[in-house]
Amino acid sequence: MAVRAILLAGGLGTRLHPLTVELPKPMVPVLGKPWLSRLIDQLAAFGVTDITLSLRHGGQVVTDYFRESPPGVRLRFAVEPQPLGTGGAIRFAAGPDPTDTLLILNADIVQTFDLNALLEFHRQHRAQVTIGLVEVADPSAYGAVELDKNSRVTRFVEKPRPGETDSRMVNAGVYVFDPGVLSWIPPERPVSVERETFPALLRDGVRVYGCLCTGYWKDIGTGDRYLQLHRDILEGRCPIPVSGPVRGPAHWQADDADVSPDARIMPPVYIGSGAVIEAGAQVGPRAVIGAGCLVAKGARISDSVLWDGARVGAGATVRHSVIGFATGIGGGTVENVLLAGWR
Repeated sequence: MAVRAILLAGGLGTRLHPLTVELPKPMVPVLGKPWLSRLIDQLAAFGVTDITLSLRHGGQVVTDYFRESPPGVRLRFAVEPQPLGTGGAIRFAAGPDPTDTLLILNADIVQTFDLNALLEFHRQHRAQVTIGLVEVADPSAYGAVELDKNSRVTRFVEKPRPGETDSRMVNAGVYVFDPGVLSWIPPERPVSVERETFPALLRDGVRVYGCLCTGYWKDIGTGDRYLQLHRDILEGRCPIPVSGPVRGPAHWQADDADVSPDARIMPPVYIGSGAVIEAGAQVGPRAVIGAGCLVAKGARISDSVLWDGARVGAGATVRHSVIGFATGIGGGTVENVLLAGWR
């Protein structure tokens, strides 16, 4: 079964503004490396090397970053002429007359699923569409998916009220499509695959199945979720590997980081290449300091992520915040904010 991946990476990311005013949401750094790059590496590890990136907002950022495809990977770019929604983006990115099975992923969702198991489920069930599912405690913020005993989808319940469904399975943003299914998506107009395409497929008797996926799963579309992802990585709940030398339990620090012996490091922490931590500063717990950052004398950083080149002035405090690329904080306390630009 020949497989081509489509990564939906064109969303506006408004809930992460101002960090994503120009930066596409899937390009936000996870431990200093864009999540989209990590996702491409993940696909390649599963043997999926023909990958199309569906782009719109910030598309130039993506094409500039991936001027050369990663080794062994064929990257293609499909830049939407207008916002097309999830379904329209899939139809546009697939191109005319596709013949490969399509593995489709929302590129702003961090997951560690066994994608080969998902593809095998699709093949064994002779599905025309397979929706990757995750089980949640409360599906009311999502859309619940009901299955029969053979895992065939019988109903979608959007943001169910209490008692409306017994299902706690929700759409994980990972799909497998047979190429013929694309004929159900009208071309050249916005289409929601969740609200329009999937219900139409059920009405027409298309074989739509749901596969319960196991592993880590998180939508990183808000500051709180983005910070939680990093806490989960640092504390071992998310199995994304942390690269770099280990200086102690849950203390990762690049060899060329300049950390004063008079700074206080409180794991779990990650300190990137070329970062400078001055005397009297306190870094951690649950702090990620990107490459080339400066944490000046007496500054305190906790439960926060500093993107590459951020600068925190002497005596400043940063708590539960994300500080953007080359962003500077002169002093005072910054708490519960997403910050880009100088302050």
